[in-house]
Amino acid sequence: MFISSEILKIKNLLHPEAKIVIICHYNPDGDAIGSTLGLLHYLQKTGRKANVVVPNDFPKFLKWMPEAKKIVIAEYKRKIAAEMIQEADVIFILDFNASHRSGNLVSPWIDRAKGTKILIDHHQQPDDFDFIYSDVTIPATSQMVYHFITEMGDEAVVNREIAECLYTGIMTDTGGFRFRSTSATTHRIIANLIEKGADPAMISSNTWDTNTISRLHLLSLILSRVEVVKDGKVAILWLKRKELQEFGFQKGDTEGFVNYGLSILGTRMSAFFMEDLYDDFIKISFRSKDEVDVNQFSRKYFNGGGHINAAGGKYFKNIEETIIDFKEKIETEDF
Repeated sequence: MFISSEILKIKNLLHPEAKIVIICHYNPDGDAIGSTLGLLHYLQKTGRKANVVVPNDFPKFLKWMPEAKKIVIAEYKRKIAAEMIQEADVIFILDFNASHRSGNLVSPWIDRAKGTKILIDHHQQPDDFDFIYSDVTIPATSQMVYHFITEMGDEAVVNREIAECLYTGIMTDTGGFRFRSTSATTHRIIANLIEKGADPAMISSNTWDTNTISRLHLLSLILSRVEVVKDGKVAILWLKRKELQEFGFQKGDTEGFVNYGLSILGTRMSAFFMEDLYDDFIKISFRSKDEVDVNQFSRKYFNGGGHINAAGGKYFKNIEETIIDFKEKIETEDF
């Protein structure tokens, strides 16, 4: 957590006249949007002005959150987003650990920005920023935002809007509170958020009960051909670009697909490979159980990283070659 002297400095930076921008990573997920909006509502509630800038669009199932429609999407509003970041006095870096994780468009703006940069993130090996709150043991950046609000002495300020956003971020990044990093502290915070007005049934329904026909068709397709290797310990799922196009893929349609591999009895790791819709590379998602470290595996072989049990990667071969290489590399791993 930030030490007390840092909190004092941050409080002085966050004066009512300060221009504040909150940024998350490229391809925002539930924790990215939940943490940024939760922080936005907190700052507004305490008399500060702020804007949220995201590098590119995010799934429709996250757009129900309070003020989600006011988020500035850089790929659609480049000039506005660039000016906000350039003119910001304070820039919050949420749910990513290095500027390049914000993508080719936003990353240079962050690097050139003169505002004070404050990192709140739970990914490994963060870059250097003016203030850093980094803790890889915490399951969601949204939980870290709650800790930050508490350290600022403002836990009593948390209202329904803040609670709904932070609850959503924690819920999605813990896989519905299933992942190993979900702690007793996490559950205590969730209880506090419910007392502040977060409605678990409403949030779950708005976030997860939103399947499109294209998502169900794509899910049916990958489940019909799921492959298990390494003596039943590793599941492989994959989709090609033409299949995404055939079924009318929409952003967010493949969210959570990789988790289905882990639901197979005996599996300890799941890998989901998908051809990017526009560029010539393979997007990869890894999930694992127990001590199987997909963060190091992805960093070592697939140009990625993340957490011990959840990571992503990118590979610059076709999907058939990528899966062949994956099968070869996984056989060298001891688990």
